[in-house]
Amino acid sequence: MFLSGLVERGATPALVKTLSYNEARLRMISENVANVETPGYRAKQLDRTAFQTALRDALERRGEDGRKPLEVEVRGEVATDETGHLTVTPRVQPPQNILFHDGTNLSLERQMADLAETGMWHDLAAALLRESYEEMRTAIRGRVS
Repeated sequence: MFLSGLVERGATPALVKTLSYNEARLRMISENVANVETPGYRAKQLDRTAFQTALRDALERRGEDGRKPLEVEVRGEVATDETGHLTVTPRVQPPQNILFHDGTNLSLERQMADLAETGMWHDLAAALLRESYEEMRTAIRGRVS
């Protein structure tokens, strides 16, 4: 009970949700890249701005004390299930006035740029979460290593 209270407060839940979102986005991008030569394939997308807005709103709803669970919802894309885990459903990317000869709307260059950006966000969230856990570990041990 005590440890779950430590883990469910502060920035930790937001960092865990951010990691989950970025992992889902990386899977979606890899699926898009894997289908680059599939005729008629429509690229999928997850709106990062919508997720960030929903995360901010969830943090505001949770309040300053952080006692309420962090529930993030982006209509149609991201939701928090009954266990508190993030569920993500990518949607088909609308065409951007570009439709290639094979009927796809997939730009490999755009996917690679999204992959790099998402990877950086994922690495940042992972580093911050690692630091948070290390601080908890140090506090539990009662000594600075």
